[in-house]
Amino acid sequence: MSFPARHLSAPDLAQRLALVRDSSQALVDGLNPEDCALQSMPDASPAKWHLAHTTWFFETFVLERFAPNYAPFRTGFRDFYNSYYHAVGEQFPRAQRGLISRPVLAEVFAYRSHVDAAMQLLLGAETLPEDCLALVELGLNHEQQHQELILTDLLHLLSLNPFHPAYRAGACSASPPAPPLGWSRFEASIVDIGHDGIGFAFDNEMPRHRQFVEAYEIADRPVTNAEYLAFVGDGGYQRPELWLSEGWQVAQAQGWSAPIYWRRQEGGWQEFTLRGLQPLDPSRSVSNVSHYEADAYARWASARLPTEFEWEHAADSGARGILPGAVWEWTSSAYAPYPGFRTAPGAVGEYNGKFMANQYVLRGGSCATPASHIRPTYRNFFPSYARWQFSGIRLARDGSIR
Repeated sequence: MSFPARHLSAPDLAQRLALVRDSSQALVDGLNPEDCALQSMPDASPAKWHLAHTTWFFETFVLERFAPNYAPFRTGFRDFYNSYYHAVGEQFPRAQRGLISRPVLAEVFAYRSHVDAAMQLLLGAETLPEDCLALVELGLNHEQQHQELILTDLLHLLSLNPFHPAYRAGACSASPPAPPLGWSRFEASIVDIGHDGIGFAFDNEMPRHRQFVEAYEIADRPVTNAEYLAFVGDGGYQRPELWLSEGWQVAQAQGWSAPIYWRRQEGGWQEFTLRGLQPLDPSRSVSNVSHYEADAYARWASARLPTEFEWEHAADSGARGILPGAVWEWTSSAYAPYPGFRTAPGAVGEYNGKFMANQYVLRGGSCATPASHIRPTYRNFFPSYARWQFSGIRLARDGSIR
């Protein structure tokens, strides 16, 4: 199995399990059952579903296999909370998750408690197989990914409400003024790309391999709201010459004229955030833009998006302002396997590999990404039209440009 090359001990995993699981439930503290049951679009899921699916992962992949005396909480959950693992069995249609009012949220919490108790009992055993420990660690990192999705999906859901409700009360603190855009230059070279196998990594970050990159320059910070506002003001959404053909068609068909959460008000631009509708912060990194929008902006700015190999090389080289990230940063690289990539055997092999088509790579991490996931080799991926993630823009340009 390729996830990971090295993992934590059973006692360490037991402690981390409690922390991660508590963190997930803390994300819905203060929300009501209605908030947790709704689904705003097919690409999002109800918070209640995220809480149950991450529990399903441990029940299905760990407890069913390694805890012979385990009694499932409810047998029907095996198919109902299966996301996309065809080797496991049937799945409930993704786009219809928000139509299900029952099981109620309290039952989902009971499901989590049932599985948590069984997991702690399992991890208290004197010896456990190495593949069991690896699956537990994968499950923890999987749940942290869903913690980020809970926030992005709730933001999209609440943004549709005409009353502009806040996920958390209080005003956003103003960002410090953004420094002038600077550039880090790198000469053409053969660079090492991918995870080195020490500590946890998802399988799509491996194997480590060599990649040739031409000379390039990369910006020392992401594009700000003020800079993107200049693109909007210059008619960026009305100029087809800036856009990829498919992106132009999507933008026109869906009526895009600004980032998805920007709102033009009498007093100026505002942005819908997890703290509700807020004045647009000019120094904050522009967020929730699609790959199409990022590519169009880069072309308008006489630059381009970096490849994922340039981005990782710059991060590994200690370039200014690369990590940690405020927003995920689109690259120009299609999401594809690294040379020598092999999916893991069994159902967990479906985790990443089968999505390596028609998507682009994002790097870095965002304000919603768990800190332990911020690493140069992490590969996030979404289709070009995706706007509901905390995704932004970092510019690059060829090394011959001064």
